[in-house]
Amino acid sequence: MKRSRVDDIIDEFRAFAESLQFPLPPWAAWAPADWAGAGPDADEVRTSRLGWDVTDFGSGDFLAVGLTALTLRNGTPGAAAGGGKNYCEKLMMVREGQLTPCHFHFDKMEDIINRGGGQFVLRLHNSTDAETLDEAGRVSVQIDGITRTVPPGGEVVLAPGESIALPPRLYHAFWAAPGAGPVLVGEVSRVNDDQRDNRFLDPLPRFPAIDEDAP
Repeated sequence: MKRSRVDDIIDEFRAFAESLQFPLPPWAAWAPADWAGAGPDADEVRTSRLGWDVTDFGSGDFLAVGLTALTLRNGTPGAAAGGGKNYCEKLMMVREGQLTPCHFHFDKMEDIINRGGGQFVLRLHNSTDAETLDEAGRVSVQIDGITRTVPPGGEVVLAPGESIALPPRLYHAFWAAPGAGPVLVGEVSRVNDDQRDNRFLDPLPRFPAIDEDAP
């Protein structure tokens, strides 16, 4: 992905969050010079990998397969035992028909919340011991504390204000329903570790190569 395109995508996210009256932290708008001048006071942002995450999962077509996320707060793996944060919060912009591919997390449990915009769709599968899709077992999840059961590969649609709790090793793919607009998605979870805790059904790069055509 080109850096200039990444910058445009971040600007679109910020405008979308503003339209839904969801303020972002000041550093979400910092320019490269601001980061270069930030001293050790900003080390938690760096070490906990807070900030922007724009990916097309190596697809080469961001609008078809991609995601924009902003990690607002996060611990570091293993740090909670020493009194560190044992939680994470993210905000995501999911566009109409834009797929985040099927995956699960080995350790992370997460609540996914439709914070506003359109309709948010998730496709769900249990996983087998061999980490493949369980094509036989029905999937039971909690929708705002209410149990909901769907067939393998069944879809759940969240309207604004609704949320779903996803346990570890539950395969999920998601997108915003076409025709209803993008969705501002919240995530509240255990510590996030994108280096080791993601299991994509079809192997793909979590982070894209960047063509640095802009600062």
